[in-house]
Amino acid sequence: MVVATFDSSVTGPAHSIELAPNCSLTPATARVFVGSLAFLTLGIATVFALQGYWPIAACAGLEIALLCWAVGASMRAGRERELILITDDGVEVVRRGTSRTTRLVFARHWATVTLHDPPNALHPARLTIESHGRACEVGRFLTEDERRGLAASLRRLVGKPSESPALTSDST
Repeated sequence: MVVATFDSSVTGPAHSIELAPNCSLTPATARVFVGSLAFLTLGIATVFALQGYWPIAACAGLEIALLCWAVGASMRAGRERELILITDDGVEVVRRGTSRTTRLVFARHWATVTLHDPPNALHPARLTIESHGRACEVGRFLTEDERRGLAASLRRLVGKPSESPALTSDST
């Protein structure tokens, strides 16, 4: 999901683009999902365990534990955010995860936006902002269409090396 806004709180004109993954589960719906599957799975396992097939109960418990881990990992990944701030002087990428925040700054005048083609059809394209031998991949969790749209917007805002277009509020 891409949200583009014009930010006038920074000295001079600036554009900020916030990237966030699409998350279909809220914490409440995740609890309902896991709880209902656990109830159903453990209910069936209990019926078989009472008939003497007790290993099924252990496997069912393992399945529920694995499901809880997978849903938790998905929920943690859904809290990841990327903020791209483009000013007259620079391009700043702030990546906020669950445990840490990283910040990279590139000189806008020398920065390039590159959409790398995937090595094969099973892999997604990679969108990077590059300058002076450093690169930062952005939008890893976006769909291909969203990534291509973001690349077009960033190319328009950042420009080519040695050619920084003027930032105005009507370019978003």
